[in-house]
Amino acid sequence: MRLRYGMAAGILAVATFVPVASWGAGPERQSGSVDRSEWRASTTLPRPAPEWQGTLDRTIDTSSEAYYQLDDKAPADAPNILLIMTDDVGFGASTTFGGPVPTATFDQLAQDGLRYNSFNTTALCAPTRAALLTGREPHAVGFGAITEMSTGFPGYNGILPRSAATIGQVFRFNGYATSWFGKNHNTPEWEKGPTGPFDRWPTGLGFDYFYGFMGGATSQYNPELYENTQPVERPAEDPDYILDRDLADHAISWLRTLHSAEPDKPFLLYYAPGTSHSPHHAPADWIARFKGRFDQGWDRMREETLARQIEMGVVPANTKLSPRPDSIPAWSSLSADQKRLYAHMMEVYAAALAHADYQIGRVIQEIREEGELDNTLIVYIQGDNGGSGEGGPEGSINDIAAINGFRADLATMLKAMPELGGPDYYNNYPVGWAWAMNTPFQWTKQVASHLGGVRNGMVISWPEGIDQPGSVRSQFGHVSDIAPTLYEAAGIPAPTRVNGIEQQKMDGISLLYSLNDANAEDKRVQQVFEMQGNAGIYDHGWLANTTPTRAPWDFAGPGGLPTDGTWQLYNLEEDFSQAIDLADKYPAKLKALTQEFWEQARKHDILPIDNRSFARWNTANRPSLLKDRTRFTFYPSSRRISGGAFPDLSGRSWQLDAQINAGPHDNGTVVMNGMRSAGWNLMLEDGIPAFTYKASDAPEDILRLNAKAPLADGDHRLGIRFVTEAQAGPGRVVLSIDGQEVASGQLPHVIPVLLSDNATIGWAFDTIGGKTNPPSPFTGTVDSVELQLLP
Repeated sequence: MRLRYGMAAGILAVATFVPVASWGAGPERQSGSVDRSEWRASTTLPRPAPEWQGTLDRTIDTSSEAYYQLDDKAPADAPNILLIMTDDVGFGASTTFGGPVPTATFDQLAQDGLRYNSFNTTALCAPTRAALLTGREPHAVGFGAITEMSTGFPGYNGILPRSAATIGQVFRFNGYATSWFGKNHNTPEWEKGPTGPFDRWPTGLGFDYFYGFMGGATSQYNPELYENTQPVERPAEDPDYILDRDLADHAISWLRTLHSAEPDKPFLLYYAPGTSHSPHHAPADWIARFKGRFDQGWDRMREETLARQIEMGVVPANTKLSPRPDSIPAWSSLSADQKRLYAHMMEVYAAALAHADYQIGRVIQEIREEGELDNTLIVYIQGDNGGSGEGGPEGSINDIAAINGFRADLATMLKAMPELGGPDYYNNYPVGWAWAMNTPFQWTKQVASHLGGVRNGMVISWPEGIDQPGSVRSQFGHVSDIAPTLYEAAGIPAPTRVNGIEQQKMDGISLLYSLNDANAEDKRVQQVFEMQGNAGIYDHGWLANTTPTRAPWDFAGPGGLPTDGTWQLYNLEEDFSQAIDLADKYPAKLKALTQEFWEQARKHDILPIDNRSFARWNTANRPSLLKDRTRFTFYPSSRRISGGAFPDLSGRSWQLDAQINAGPHDNGTVVMNGMRSAGWNLMLEDGIPAFTYKASDAPEDILRLNAKAPLADGDHRLGIRFVTEAQAGPGRVVLSIDGQEVASGQLPHVIPVLLSDNATIGWAFDTIGGKTNPPSPFTGTVDSVELQLLP
């Protein structure tokens, strides 16, 4: 066995990393010169200046020699690192932690490695990933919220500071090849456009190669893909395309390329599929495997899961089921149609998670076949937060519409049921299943005050570094602990200065001490939590936390603050599931812990607490690539317009004029904005101009306008005038050709909040108001598109 605790002693210990006591607030965090030489300042002895003789004539210089100062090599025998993080998966979902969803890859790694049952995330996607990448508390690096909800407050600005170097930067500067596949939710929205800047994209954060998507979620069938910094499209010729397989294919290809070019170079591969965030998408044959597996409902499923967890030893034998919140209906209270629909929604979720785990297994098999598995440290974190309750009590067939305030009724969802899991729906299961997938804990994603929001199963596998495979570790851990764990395993000291910028202190604590000592005393004895006003403080086995004041599926407004609601108190050393509130029994203890919360909140940039949740979407003071412009000109391009380069048209009036050359036989999209879940397109069908607008899946929220006759050959101006008097109110749409109105219609609702900024000119990457395959590219010619925002 080789544990490289001190491996850097002969290689990096002499490096002149100057300790930094603190870093300044505000802009100073990101200032400083760019000087990579500081990483290697003393790893190379200074070279003596040549003694020049006579004139500066290189033909008579006898002291000069050819020399290149190349990048540092990794420490000897440094392990490869495969870091895996799935999305919206609760503690009790996978079979590895007693759940009902078979995860064979996760299971095998647990047999070969260690299960961690007291590992915690942050309760939301982007904050967890910021802490994972940097080894710091999320608010301390600007991620007290997801990027789409960022504000100007220091702990919520959504900007990774340069004073918190990522694992990509640290490992690349220390001789590793680095790559990132899947979800990136940590680039500011206003920096996602075609002109960047790109220094906070994955390739700017230290990753040599990126293949995945930007933002919180994407379709498995028509993903918004990027390769490095360029938008790319899924292969149109693959009728069975699905993103999870594509990600694994690209990761395997990258590994093979590296193995061919530099077989001795260690790698850091960060693999972050979007599964199982909504939409829950999976191949039909995988969904069929789970037919009838969840007919017993979520209440019974929690009981079954806890029994398995106790039998497996992944929770203590005295663990109790935490109570079901009143806002989650009992399974027995549902109608037969509801049970049939909701059970199928869970079947789709299970298929998505199991399929993603299978694809992860393909990546690990490639490492095995290359002969690198024994010296590969694998950290597999099952979920970046608890299961998502955002589907609400009834579930959703269109989460984008749900965020906009439109939820389909039972009849509409039953009609869609056979197609769930396919490309036409952006589906999510009911909150009852999220609660069951978080067994044995309370609450769900978004709720950082309760373990159902933050407790995730983790497995660490390292054949050359673990003596007791197959066992459980119960040391309290946090997602910020992963970066220092990886550094210590590789024998790389956490830098105090990177690119000339002093680094803020690491908040994470390496977990390596627990690898070969199940009884090792916890090194993390305190942890603060806060997301959207839900708050908690862990201290030496005790947890004090607020009571949630807003349901995770209520997107309308803010929740409470830690100063508003009731605080609860739990002794986690005796009550693993956070089931028994001791606030009345130990008031002095509760008071001391609440005071400590405020101390930690000040220390980690949690103050001022911004609890507005989805109410801060499209915050007015957030930077914008388009700034205050109200007129825009776009030209045809084979690449999507994305990353804030197309104006947000939700909840407002606008006018569009498209100059085209076309005739009676032309087809295809002229302009598209959004996706099939919500959006609009202007297109030609057999020469006839048509406009479709979709706010939700309800028939009344889908408007279709058609001209009466095809265009004559030649130049034409197609116009759309879209007028609404209120953000969520009705709208009127007029379609015109060459200045003449040819069709008009009314909408009972316009898209009020969330309309994807993805747009295309002259083609479409998705279908709006249609089925299955995207429309064909426009067969005519688009000269330009003029767009004006109206008062």
